[in-house]
Amino acid sequence: MAFIHICLNVADADRAADWYADNLGFERSWEFTTADGDTRNLYVADENGVELQLSDTDGEDTFEEGTAYDHFAVKVDDVDAAFERIDHHGVVKEPGDQPEAGARTAFLKDPDGHTVELVQPLE
Repeated sequence: MAFIHICLNVADADRAADWYADNLGFERSWEFTTADGDTRNLYVADENGVELQLSDTDGEDTFEEGTAYDHFAVKVDDVDAAFERIDHHGVVKEPGDQPEAGARTAFLKDPDGHTVELVQPLE
């Protein structure tokens, strides 16, 4: 088995793809639209090929935060520098060491309110 993607519901797939590309270095990989034409699915991939599926359904632009999804994590070289550079849409938790996890982390929101964790391994 191999992990291949996470699907995020977004209000605007292009805006979301641009945010992930500009701020986290993801690249657009492919896309498709459902047969009914209502939902566009745009994929962006990290340097290892793991993808985010950005699902944009006509007329849906707000999403209720559920209790099953919490966040996803992205490894960065320098949490503090990434946190300062990224055009985030809300701070969940500022950079700080998490010795029990062996990492320095920060949490922020993307344009659609999804929580993204930045992770820098402690050495």
